Amino acid sequence: MAIKFNVLEIGKPGDLTAPKKFYARPVHTGEITLEDLSADISHASSLTESDVYAVLQSLVREIPRNISRGYIVRLGNLGAFRLGSNSTGGDTEEDVTAANIFRKRLLFHPGKYVKTAIDGLTFEKIR
Repeated sequence: MAIKFNVLEIGKPGDLTAPKKFYARPVHTGEITLEDLSADISHASSLTESDVYAVLQSLVREIPRNISRGYIVRLGNLGAFRLGSNSTGGDTEEDVTAANIFRKRLLFHPGKYVKTAIDGLTFEKIR
């Protein structure tokens, strides 16, 4: 099944005089919740929906807990989560402190199975 996309005209951020260009943007068809995933997984296994939900909730709790302890969290074929940051530069090593860090973000790197699935997607333009 092809992923639908539409076309948006977007200008260059910060430069109102720059010519606008057209870009493809995927159209999302909805959301899947943790409860939905629990139900789907339970139907494909011998686990109850409640058991699956409890495991997924534990995973939601454990990922940020371990990221905050400095770990990369590897989830097999799913992929890995790690902390990323941006900081301002200093003239010397001593000039750089924790105060230089101005942005923190959680990075996800898909595993082989997920990457293969994403690479195999096809797209269909919405008219």
